[in-house]
Amino acid sequence: MDKLRSISAFIVAVESGNFSEAAKKLDITAVMVGKYVSQLESELNICLIERNTRRQHLTEAGKSYFDECKQLLAHLGRAEANLESMKRYPSGTLRISAPLNLGASVIAGVIARYQQHYQDVRIELELSDNFVDLIGQGFDFALRIGELTGDETLVAQRLGEYKMTICASPDYLTRHGTPEKPEDLAQHRCLSNMQWNKRNAWQLSDTVFWPSVGTFSSNDGLALRHAALAGVGLLLQPRILVADDIAAGKLVPVLNSWQHSSRPVHLLWRQDLHPSEKRSSFIQWLRNEIPPALNA
Repeated sequence: MDKLRSISAFIVAVESGNFSEAAKKLDITAVMVGKYVSQLESELNICLIERNTRRQHLTEAGKSYFDECKQLLAHLGRAEANLESMKRYPSGTLRISAPLNLGASVIAGVIARYQQHYQDVRIELELSDNFVDLIGQGFDFALRIGELTGDETLVAQRLGEYKMTICASPDYLTRHGTPEKPEDLAQHRCLSNMQWNKRNAWQLSDTVFWPSVGTFSSNDGLALRHAALAGVGLLLQPRILVADDIAAGKLVPVLNSWQHSSRPVHLLWRQDLHPSEKRSSFIQWLRNEIPPALNA
């Protein structure tokens, strides 16, 4: 039995006063209306409408069931209307995971502009360098830096490159000199990120890697930037994080003739055969906004 169809026929029959009028509104026969109501009564094991050839009367149980079903269909109608609205215009919540430095310097601003444009979307942005499980932890999207391992349950969109630069304060370079080639780094004081290891080390040439042990180490890029500004040593950092300092002359790029390694930035999301407008609009927004932001 199609219970929802039976409930709908029952409600129309009650509101119409008889099965014949209900049949006209439902564009079915009066016999079919009676069949739907009888099926409903049989399943519930109770009489809803007392009827004969001339009139019908709603029982006490029928009145209670009618009131509840009216509310049920009203809720269902609102739920379907909300879904239809979500398909036409972005709304609801987006949970996004992004690495700390990239998230704070680039992603947060891009997402904030997205929300200004789509104000009915609620944003939850979690910044962490920990690897997140999109499905297990309930994230809609994750941004990741570096090459990806295969995961057939996720879709990946490459958004650009996380470009690196080596820089130092003018004061440091005055005291220690300017390196001319990667091999010179062995004679310099270097600031190192404790999150980096041999797997994700930055290769500066065929033989030289950024030192894994530095004279000043931290797990936070902002702390290393402050150390570089204070003249403590040479800093290898995503260019976007020090672009303003370089423009202001507070930090000076070195080894410009050497091609510093860069790492790809990907947006990942779960496969969805029927994506909502919220998800589709977010993907398109990042496709348009992230590449120029990374190259700023």
